[in-house]
Amino acid sequence: MKLSVIMVNRNRCDLLKLALNSLIKAAHGLIYELIVVDNASTDNTIEMLRADFPDVRLIANKTNLGISKAANQGIEVSRGEYVLLVNADSICGKETLAKVIEFMDTHNEASGLSVRMLGAQGGFLPESNRGLTKPWMTFFKLIGFAKNFQKTRLSDRNHKAWVEEFQTSEVDILNDAFMLIRKSVLSDVGLFDERFVQYGHNIDLSYRMRLSGYKNFYFPKTYIINLKSDNAPKFSWQYIKYFYGAMLIFAAKYLFKLPEIKIEGMQVYPAAYEVEQ
Repeated sequence: MKLSVIMVNRNRCDLLKLALNSLIKAAHGLIYELIVVDNASTDNTIEMLRADFPDVRLIANKTNLGISKAANQGIEVSRGEYVLLVNADSICGKETLAKVIEFMDTHNEASGLSVRMLGAQGGFLPESNRGLTKPWMTFFKLIGFAKNFQKTRLSDRNHKAWVEEFQTSEVDILNDAFMLIRKSVLSDVGLFDERFVQYGHNIDLSYRMRLSGYKNFYFPKTYIINLKSDNAPKFSWQYIKYFYGAMLIFAAKYLFKLPEIKIEGMQVYPAAYEVEQ
């Protein structure tokens, strides 16, 4: 099987239906499977899936296990050469899956990729190619970790290695809204760290992939529309606990003993990556 698409959902029934319909259209001609891991939704999601998408492989959790653990459940039962983690609030372009599979098939050095993301109004989302939101960027500056992420615009605003909107290039962090990864890479570096319950799981996994010598890519020759339907209010205790808690976990995991990036023939913190226009 070529592709396993995994979506973690909680109470996004209507958006999930749109996302699945777009993925099914985009997957035409591919040998693939769709896996939905539902974290105890209370909005008729399970009934909708069973009625409208009987071919979807459904894992229905009785409690909310968080994104990382639920994603790992899907990965563990997946059968595809490639694993695509895509948010339930993301609409896939009709040629997106074919184009990303073609890129991965012809670029053996690529361990994973994310794509160009557009917002609901059609504007480019800058986290597409930097993989980090502003709070994470500030956090990495504060702890002195910014030097490990040369492509995230954390320091020098004129850095020659910046990735622009329409450049295909190696990047540090894969955006969690659309992460296509070789299954063999996950078998090597491991799955998501389940301590990152809601946020930061993609940053940790992307960094571990780079530490193991793999290359992540930003591929802008196709797109998704990200509707950004995060359920947690930014000033809620749940958001504070999981968002800033993820930062503390990351710091405790890497800050006190900074691991070297093992890339053969390159310096530990490369100043620039190869960029394909």
